Amino acid sequence: MGRSEGCLASSGKEFTEKMTLNLIAVAFYFMLPAYFANMAPVIVKNSFKKLAVPIDSNKKFGNKPIFGKNKTWRGFIFGVIFAVLITFIQFLFFKNNIFVNISSIDYNNWFLFGLLMGIGALVGDLVESFFKRRLNIGPGKRFIPFDQTDFVIGALIFTYPLIKLSVELIIVIILISFVSHIAVNHLSYYLKIRKERW
Repeated sequence: MGRSEGCLASSGKEFTEKMTLNLIAVAFYFMLPAYFANMAPVIVKNSFKKLAVPIDSNKKFGNKPIFGKNKTWRGFIFGVIFAVLITFIQFLFFKNNIFVNISSIDYNNWFLFGLLMGIGALVGDLVESFFKRRLNIGPGKRFIPFDQTDFVIGALIFTYPLIKLSVELIIVIILISFVSHIAVNHLSYYLKIRKERW
């Protein structure tokens, strides 16, 4: 291989790596509102205790809890609020030409996008909890890969009417969400923020 061919191969590799990293950044940035919505219940767990009311009102379905006592209105409400706040910040960034290169939308409809992201993420989590209760899997017990992807799938489904993502980007979103969710939960566990690693 001559020098020119070697340079071309090297440039091609660098270009591919750059495109891959950019795709990961786009995927991560797009999902930030859902990530914060998913973290909200843990962040506010020691605050606003009057809102710590189970969404299912402790009712049962098939002699089993519908969602479980850990799924509260406090977590749901603040999850949506966090998601909307993050999309508002993303809107301000976009308006001021910050992170534009990794923005997959223009964020002009930031409120609706954040609302759908937050609600979708939390509904996805509730659906997973419903099935965990049916399978006699306790709160905090691992249910791989759904623990790591339930909120992601919910957010993607709810925001689909606003933005149609490529299959490639959706795959990257699911993969990085799976890995980052495990990493964050383990870190939170060792920092005594969470009681469970999963």
